[in-house]
Amino acid sequence: MSVIEGRIHSGVGGSYAVETGEGTFSCRARGLFRKQGITPLVGDLVRMERIDEEEGYIQEILPRKNALARPPLANLDQLFLLCSTAQPRPNLRLLDTLIAVAELSDIEPVVVFTKCDLAGGEDLARIYRAFPCFMVSMDSDVDIIRALFEGKTSAFCGNTGVGKSTLLNRIVPELRLSTGEISAKLGRGRHTTRHVELYPAAGGWVADTPGFSALEPLEQQVLAKENLAQGFREFEPYRGCRFLDCAHVKDSGCAVVKAMKAGEIPRSRHESYCALHETLKNKKDWE
Repeated sequence: MSVIEGRIHSGVGGSYAVETGEGTFSCRARGLFRKQGITPLVGDLVRMERIDEEEGYIQEILPRKNALARPPLANLDQLFLLCSTAQPRPNLRLLDTLIAVAELSDIEPVVVFTKCDLAGGEDLARIYRAFPCFMVSMDSDVDIIRALFEGKTSAFCGNTGVGKSTLLNRIVPELRLSTGEISAKLGRGRHTTRHVELYPAAGGWVADTPGFSALEPLEQQVLAKENLAQGFREFEPYRGCRFLDCAHVKDSGCAVVKAMKAGEIPRSRHESYCALHETLKNKKDWE
């Protein structure tokens, strides 16, 4: 038996596909991980003990650059955050939460507004001018998005039904990911992606992830009221507030609020910040 290094590309039911220079192995994790409360994630770099030509055991998870709980991924370079202009309606609060999670996890957020043939996305794109931001429709050119994949590990996520798998199929047609339609009764998409998996794509790797419609990223331990402002890059030039412990919520000597009122920071972004700050302020330590 030999020990080799590789990366987890998928994981279902406690079985992990580990890609190595010697091929792909189906691996189980050592029981020690469970005792330590550690769960291997797709994207993890690992050392595995090879048993035969097809199977092995994960012995060690190498240090992570970053990790997300939902979607469960590790070592990402960029996160494509999709938001539809219609069907379903844009959920900017969720989008802003996801951006904050990415920023605080040292992952570059890329904002993509989909279904712009149903409703224009120009006003929405202006809100997110501080980020790489794209508007796509059924007939738009996706080459500029495809070019961002080169040499990067990326993930697509967003509200259910915004068209993650549809867009990925256009960027990388050989993936042939399953897609679903919007439920007329519920007004949201049906889940078509059942688990997280990394795929080779345009010179890099990309993960398609299950959709979701609740603010589950708030479960991320990376979000706290003390560091939340660092998840809103538009605030950076305006940190010179009157009080060093300014929460950037109220007007009293706050340079961020002043910039928002002057139109230098989008009002909806500041409103999302305030709502998140209030939620985190009221969050109990055990939650």
